[in-house]
Amino acid sequence: MSPIANMLIQIKNGQSSGKPEVIVPFSLIKKSICDVLVREGYISSVEVKTRKAKKAELPVLCVGLKKEIRGMNFISKPSRRMYVKAAGLRQVMGGFGTAVISTSKGVMSHAEAKKQNLGGEVIFEIW
Repeated sequence: MSPIANMLIQIKNGQSSGKPEVIVPFSLIKKSICDVLVREGYISSVEVKTRKAKKAELPVLCVGLKKEIRGMNFISKPSRRMYVKAAGLRQVMGGFGTAVISTSKGVMSHAEAKKQNLGGEVIFEIW
């Protein structure tokens, strides 16, 4: 399973169990995805902290949970990457969802990518 999919499933499971926050391992792409989810209103906050391990301190992401995520669809998988041009970006769930896209200007939602006329790899859709 990919680390991004693992993080998103942890967030969804934490929300469904009523937890106030979830702690996931840190990476820059995960931080960028969480920043997009904060802007779109799916999570309340994201903060980088350090956690003590056996011999070192490891960075982790503390993700504050907000509202229920009803579903998600992983478009790009490690075995098959899906790319789309700016003209090919479409609405998710009739405008009620968001697609997260990795572009040359960074990770952003499909609406931001369409405004900037950017295409890229469609990572996942969330609603």
